[in-house]
Parts: sequence; C-alpha cells; structure tokens
Amino acid sequence: MNTRPQLMLTAGETALVDALAAAGSPAAETLRKEIVLRGLPTRRVEAWHYTDLRALMKAFPAQSGKAGNAVAMPELVAAAALDFAGNAFDSACLARLPQGVSGAAAHKPGDLPEGVEIADDMIGKLNRALFAAGVELSVAAGAKVETPIAIAQAVSGGTAQALCHAVTIGADAQVTVIERAGSDGAENHQNSVTHLAIGKGAKVTWLIHQELGTATDRLAQLNISLAEDANLTLLMLNAGGRLVRQEVHIAVNGENASLAIKGVNLIGAGSHTDVTTTLNHAVPNTTATELFRNVVPGAGRGVFQGQIRVAQPAQKTDAQMACNTLLLSDESDFSAKPELEIFADDVVCAHGATVADIEDEHLFYLRARGIPEREARALLVKAFVEEVFEDIGNEPLSEALVGRIETWLDRNG
Repeated sequence: MNTRPQLMLTAGETALVDALAAAGSPAAETLRKEIVLRGLPTRRVEAWHYTDLRALMKAFPAQSGKAGNAVAMPELVAAAALDFAGNAFDSACLARLPQGVSGAAAHKPGDLPEGVEIADDMIGKLNRALFAAGVELSVAAGAKVETPIAIAQAVSGGTAQALCHAVTIGADAQVTVIERAGSDGAENHQNSVTHLAIGKGAKVTWLIHQELGTATDRLAQLNISLAEDANLTLLMLNAGGRLVRQEVHIAVNGENASLAIKGVNLIGAGSHTDVTTTLNHAVPNTTATELFRNVVPGAGRGVFQGQIRVAQPAQKTDAQMACNTLLLSDESDFSAKPELEIFADDVVCAHGATVADIEDEHLFYLRARGIPEREARALLVKAFVEEVFEDIGNEPLSEALVGRIETWLDRNG
C-alpha cells in the first residue's frame, strides 16, 4: 500500500497553519488541512510559477485583532479617508463619505463580481479564512463624486491583517477611489481583497498605492466587473515590501466598455514584487490598454504576468498590453509573461515586453551637454517611469504620484 509521505512544512507554513488553527472558522480549517497536505503554491503551480510562495513566505505573524501603532502613509491628495489600523476599523469614518456615497462595515468576505474567474486562488482562500474587517461602499446612480475616497490600510507591530471590501458603482456615476497600503519595519502580513462592480455608463478612476516596510508581505487582489459603456482607469504604484503579489482580475461584461491600466513598480533590494493581471473580454466592441514600467536598481526581483482572454462572441475587441523594465544592476532580475488567448476572429490584440538597461546613446546625449553621469542616469530613469502617470486626466493626482516616484528613486537610485 502506497502512502503519501508527510510534507515537511517550512517555518512560514508552520506559522500560517498555527494562525489558521487559531482562527477556528470552517474556511480556516479547510485551508489549514490543504496546506498541511500540499503546502503553499510552488513553481509547479502555473499561476505561481514565478512567485514560489512556499519559498518566499518566510514567516507569518499570529492573527491579531489589535489596532497596532500609527503608520504614516502619504495622503497624495485630499480625500475622505476610511482608516484600517491592523484589523480595527472605526465605523465613525463612514461619516466622512461625500454625498452620493453610502457605506457600512463589512462583516463577511464579499462574493466575486459577475464573470470573474481565478485560477489557483490562494489569496482569496487566505482572505476568506482569516477575514477580520472591511467596508461595503455604494455610489448612487448618476452621482458625480468630486472628493476622492481613500481606503487606508496600515499594518504594524508584527500583525497579520486580512481585509475584504466590496464597492458598487451605480449607472452613470463618477468617482475616484484610492487604496493606500503602508506598514512599519516589523514582520507584518497584509492580505487585502477588493470586489468592484462598475455599472452601466459609470466612470471610475481607481488607484492602488503601496509603500510598505522591508519586512512586510502583502498578498492583494482587485476583482472587477465592467457593465455596458463603463469606463475604468486603473493606476498602480508599488514601492516597497518584502514579498508583494498584486492580482487584478477584470471581467469585461458590457459592450462598449473600456479600461486603461497604468502601473509603476519600483523594486528595491531584497524585494520580490509580482503583478498578475487577467482581462476577460466576453462581449463585442470593448477596448483595453495595459502599460507597466518597472525599475529594479539593486538585488530585487520583479514579475509581471498579464493575460488577455477574448471569448468567441467578443468580436471587435481592441486590447493592447506592454511591460517595459529597466534593470540597473547585475543583481537585479525581472520575469515577464504576457499572454493572449483569443477565440474571436475579428480583433486587434497585441502584447510586448522589454527588459534592458539605460540606452548608451541617451546617456551620451546628456553627458555631452555637461550633465554628470549619475545625474544623467537619474534623469533618464525618472523620465522612463514618470510618463506613465502624465496623462491620467487628474493633474493633482498625477503630480502627487510623480512626487512619490522621485522620492523613492532619490533614496534607492
């Protein structure tokens, strides 16, 4: 009789199993048994091939309901802030919401938006197992919300944070939402899942901005459905953390829906940053553009996995994806995996990826005009990433993002 040998759990898996046992929920117990039997995803799991979670998750703090210490997070622009400190949420923050927006504290994880499918969903399983807090937001149909809404998530003092948010945007509404994530220098874990349903004709700008301490792990997910004529601008700035995996899963469910994703990943020494996106076009006449710029100045590692799927009914789809990376050190590393899966025959789809150092001729051009090499290199790197946020239709937000990029590059360039 053949028996499966018992898996030797890593230190991180052992700590996670203990946290799941302490959580005591049915979802936590199911996941605990799965990890004991199979472990966390490794390179053998296709969706995690470039981010070996079993090897990279070195530790996991005990699940905690404590608020933790204050963590300073850049505000970027004035916004109505909903603050999560650790797993604590003060529902009095809901009084800050602008007219046309209603909210309530979430008491259970939300459901995936219509049409969103996720393969090997370890982030979602962890979120459901350890869920502690969240917010449910609704933007009324036709509301033109001028004040941005900020969901501010801070973790500190060696805390495991697990948040799940659900946001519904009514038909023809307009709103800007900012997800901010920050942490201190302790060994923290942050798990954040957001479900976003965008109604017919609505226009949404959504920003994910994270600046984490060098010992914090963050596993995050944004799941989106777009209805007919909906328009989404999704911005992303990752600038910190020990292990960061940001997934974005989008179901384009309505005709004439359009979306643009623009992201910058600043990957410092000792950091592993993974951005994984899936775009599912289910109906005709939809458009999508996706652009990521990455800078790896030292011994950091980055990953981009982007998949565009076009179903057979989704004729006239126009989907473009590009990932461009600067490796500024012999120790830096970046893996790019763009994919197209097309079942329609009348589409315009393309993808591309580049990985390079600064062009010698560009550097020579600046040095020939009297600019020292170090300053010239810094100017070229800044220009490479800052142009991503130049044309986003919101000048204050654009200037704030460029400011954060410059601050990071000045410290790490």
